[in-house]
Amino acid sequence: MKLSRPVSWFLLAFGVWSWIIWITFVKNLVKDGSGLAFEDGDPTAYFWVHLLLAIVSFVWGTVIGVIGLRGVRALRRTS
Repeated sequence: MKLSRPVSWFLLAFGVWSWIIWITFVKNLVKDGSGLAFEDGDPTAYFWVHLLLAIVSFVWGTVIGVIGLRGVRALRRTS
């Protein structure tokens, strides 16, 4: 399958964007002072669920970004 140039760049940008957003989210989750993520210093269910969401998003962002990167590289080889 061959991806178009705009689709390849979109997928690559989505992968990078996903990492930027979720790294920021995890940093904020760890520093949470509202009591949602930590209760008496121990992680709550809220923390674990959101950490799992972040990990899944890292994995999918990486997969999508790699597909986009491979598409961009393939287009550069054929140009």
